[in-house]
Amino acid sequence: MADAQVCMARINRLREVMAQRGYDAVILRNNADLRWLTGSERTFDNEIAHTAFITATNQYIHTDSRYYNTFITRMGADTAWTIDMELVDPAMWAANLIIQTQSRMVGIEDTCDLAFYDDLTMSVHRLSGACMLPRLHGDIASLRMVKDVEELELMQHAQDITDAAFEYICSYIKPGMTEQDIRVALENYILTHGADALSFDTIIATGANGANPHAQPGSTVVQVGDLIVIDYGAGYHDYHSDMTRTVCIGTPSEEQKKVYDIVRLAHETCAEYVRPGVIGKDVHNLAVKVITDAGYGDYFKHGLGHGVGLEIHEKPNFGRLYDLPIAEGSVVTIEPGIYLPGKFGIRLEDFGVVTADGYKPFTKSSHDLVCISC
Repeated sequence: MADAQVCMARINRLREVMAQRGYDAVILRNNADLRWLTGSERTFDNEIAHTAFITATNQYIHTDSRYYNTFITRMGADTAWTIDMELVDPAMWAANLIIQTQSRMVGIEDTCDLAFYDDLTMSVHRLSGACMLPRLHGDIASLRMVKDVEELELMQHAQDITDAAFEYICSYIKPGMTEQDIRVALENYILTHGADALSFDTIIATGANGANPHAQPGSTVVQVGDLIVIDYGAGYHDYHSDMTRTVCIGTPSEEQKKVYDIVRLAHETCAEYVRPGVIGKDVHNLAVKVITDAGYGDYFKHGLGHGVGLEIHEKPNFGRLYDLPIAEGSVVTIEPGIYLPGKFGIRLEDFGVVTADGYKPFTKSSHDLVCISC
């Protein structure tokens, strides 16, 4: 059951933004934002099937018969939301509320597709209404950056499952298996040990495939001496975990050990540096410096980390272009890597919360290189 007080506090934060911007109402369609505001867990899927209309005093959500009963069950019969499944086009539904509430300045979430925006404009026109429809420009995504206690608990639970899955898969992997074999076993463990979803498509990349940061698992066979990059996460009540570990089949070479130690140093140096108010790109640049000073700067090109929550990639981030301070309560990954084409790749990723005392990982799995005996 959704926590009505928590959800109302989130709505009130949005209403503060509305008051600052001079909005009479806002229209929202992004599933992650709607999940955050309604607290209706395990309701939203990949379809954009819902529309919310929020004013200074009321909140409405339009859905259809596929979801209506789930909303009622998750939010309770006494919810402050008016839940509507009227058989009407979502744009016309929103236009009718604009007219009924006499809203003149209506903010539109910037993730709304252009077709909906155009339909809304035409629907207001057909109803002989007049209003301005400015874009919100990521305002709710910015509100969602700072996590509350409930969100942190859900992500810690998701990571606990993820850590247990890593221990399992290390006992499972053997030479001769394919990347896809390992993926199936790992995902099956996650989904049968407490998770209700996967965070994203699992990456299992062995040998030279590990040099491709987003390699997709396939028929490549694991061989003795390979490094395997394992990047995956568990979903729990719509929240995500995200973790990467690199394991070795047998005994690592001197080069593999050297590169692994550099990646670990970059990770742990950055984790120690993180604190509230640090600029996102400064954390990224610190990782670049550590890796470049070690002679591998040409082999680390992606961002150091990204926000995690209801979406696997959200604000804020530790990227080369993110020039804003990181707020206390933000959840961000740290995932430096070195990728040597034709040879191997190494990535080490935790995700954690930025606290007043620094970076606190949800991840409990060791940073030591796990070597799987043959």
